[in-house]
Amino acid sequence: MPKSNRSSMLLAVLSCLACAFSAQAAPGGATRAVATTPERTPVIVELFSSEGCSSCPPADAYLKKLETQQPIPGVDVIALEEHVDYWNHDGWVDPFSSVSWTYRQQEYVSKLRLSTEYTPEMVVDGESQTSGNDTTTAYALIVRAAQQPQVKVTLAAGKSDGKDAQDFSVAVGNLAAAGVRGDADVWLAVTEDGLHSSVSAGENAGRNLYHAAVLRSLKKIGVAKAHGDSPSFNGESRVKFNSHWNPANLRVVAFVQEKHSLKILGAAEIQR
Repeated sequence: MPKSNRSSMLLAVLSCLACAFSAQAAPGGATRAVATTPERTPVIVELFSSEGCSSCPPADAYLKKLETQQPIPGVDVIALEEHVDYWNHDGWVDPFSSVSWTYRQQEYVSKLRLSTEYTPEMVVDGESQTSGNDTTTAYALIVRAAQQPQVKVTLAAGKSDGKDAQDFSVAVGNLAAAGVRGDADVWLAVTEDGLHSSVSAGENAGRNLYHAAVLRSLKKIGVAKAHGDSPSFNGESRVKFNSHWNPANLRVVAFVQEKHSLKILGAAEIQR
């Protein structure tokens, strides 16, 4: 093949590869890579973390990589960084911690038959877990979760009051079609990127810590029925945004989670 033809072909291939991905701006100069084709499978990755835990910063960084770089082919990682409150001692109170996230982790401890809660813990689609620093296992669990049957979740923004509240509509596909036999809870979450702290006490004293997709609110908005016509759930809920949250860094996440097993069956997210 003539050199000129080889050059033209190379340019065409590079052009196709460039078109296969789009980049969505993320805080701190990072980009959130999103493939346009083929359609990516959403997987919820929850990281239970704390600014009082010295082993948590590397796990926080890995979650940020998963969220912003989307390095797993065919998978859209939807990150939820949940700061527990049981590390709030030794002079430092994590400003992003909540007892609600501690209770959520304790539910997983019970369902996954663990001996106790710990940080950093990464829970993938509610059905498997590993240390947030065991990146090899975490990667494999995410790939496995993406291969499971998915329930279609549709999330759309609705009416806004222009300040601190907005309506969101959520539809959940047929549960029975995905082999789900029990009812499932429908959740609406708000996460915020770009958050950081200069820690002055505790195990991370003197460190500047940066976070990804910190969970700001989590609300159950209904129940998807396992038996009945599609959609299994179709509803609308108003989300209230705290005035201290940066609107440019907020994402809204909808997901459906089986009541008995806590397995997450499907999810969707949009930027506010």
